[in-house]
Amino acid sequence: MVSCGPMISNNADYDKNVDFSAYKTYAYYKTGIDKVEISDLDKRRILNAIDQQMLAKGFTKSDNPDLLINLFTKSREQVNVNQFNAGWGYGWGWGWNPFMMGGHQTTVTTSTEGTLYIDLIDAKKKEMIWQGEGTGVLTKNTNKKEERINEFVSQILSQYPPTKK
Repeated sequence: MVSCGPMISNNADYDKNVDFSAYKTYAYYKTGIDKVEISDLDKRRILNAIDQQMLAKGFTKSDNPDLLINLFTKSREQVNVNQFNAGWGYGWGWGWNPFMMGGHQTTVTTSTEGTLYIDLIDAKKKEMIWQGEGTGVLTKNTNKKEERINEFVSQILSQYPPTKK
């Protein structure tokens, strides 16, 4: 998937003894999702993105599901310090030059890095069978939030079902 936005790194882990082709229906694990500490707006955006991806994979939402879907999020502030040293003037080669003038510039930026975990739980056994994780820079721009969340969910769920090697 090519994107103009910042990269999302993703990873998945799963139970290698599970036959993932047996799962056809899903529902959300309400108790777990209610505990997720993000805004209700972002929570709805995530659930809508998951619905789109699951429907595209041929799953059906059900009151008697094969899979339960749970979420977990975490975030942290990142501080980036960049220093740029520049020199200009005339002269050749290395060494001291009285005509050389230099500049030094430091920029400090902050961003929020978020991680979204999507857990798939066997509804009958009550055991987690698959977990996907995506980490990337979040946006505070309300016009871009839905797009960014869709990128996260799409990249995480692109790893489901796992392909056995």
